Amino acid sequence: MSKSLKIQVEDKVISIIKKDEQDYICLTDMLKAKDGVFFITDWMRNRNTLEFLSVWEKINNPNFNYGEFATIRNQSGLNSFKVSVKEWTKKTNAIGIFSKAGRYGGTYAHKDIAFEFGTWISPTFKLYLITEYQRLKEIETNQYNLEWNFKRIISKANYHLQTDAVKKHILPHKDYDKNKEWIIYAEEADILNVTLFNCTAKDWRESNSEFSNKGMNIRDMASINELAVLSNLESLNAEMIKSGISKEKRYLKLKEISTYQLTILNEKDYMKALKKLNDNIFVDNKKKLK
Repeated sequence: MSKSLKIQVEDKVISIIKKDEQDYICLTDMLKAKDGVFFITDWMRNRNTLEFLSVWEKINNPNFNYGEFATIRNQSGLNSFKVSVKEWTKKTNAIGIFSKAGRYGGTYAHKDIAFEFGTWISPTFKLYLITEYQRLKEIETNQYNLEWNFKRIISKANYHLQTDAVKKHILPHKDYDKNKEWIIYAEEADILNVTLFNCTAKDWRESNSEFSNKGMNIRDMASINELAVLSNLESLNAEMIKSGISKEKRYLKLKEISTYQLTILNEKDYMKALKKLNDNIFVDNKKKLK
């Protein structure tokens, strides 16, 4: 395993290590952001967590032991049920999450799983985690870090100017909040579209035939921040569907969350000075990593 890298999410420093050329994020560090006394085993007691982990392993791990997983899943409804990360990996041959001792000790999970764990901490924390992780990867993959970051800042500023102009002229204007009859027949994707873009996919296509004929859709016009919020809304909406919450109530709640989170991201100061952490990473000058 390579040396640990670090990102800062709000005021928490999160370690990232590589294993088999994949990034694994430290859940132990992430847990510090959750209020109260909780453990990773509390998260793993949840049946939905186990189902998510098994799906990830099915996609990425041909040696996953489904027999042992079935035994663990059947016990998950019991009050006495508890499974540690070490037990999980030993019994099922799982590779998506593991615990290690030593200098970079703690529980680590593949980034896909870590993002899911972030939802358990808080949706806002997950959003910041994804944003900071993407920022780190963008910097890592460019050999001209400082020059690239300067271009990224200018490009983002220009992108927002362009996006604002596009929104002003090509997004259809309808009062979806006033007339909610559309919700009855709306697909889930359109509930999210109206929540975030104030526009259904059909209305967008009708107003933008030139782009639609080229195979583009409303989400192709989204900003980076909007796509980050959209990812979070999809997870929240799925949970509310499981809870049996009506479309109208979900729409109102998602609209509130969307407005709040997008405001936070759009107000983020991208013009901060950059400070060199090492040969591979530059960080915001105001952030102090331990």
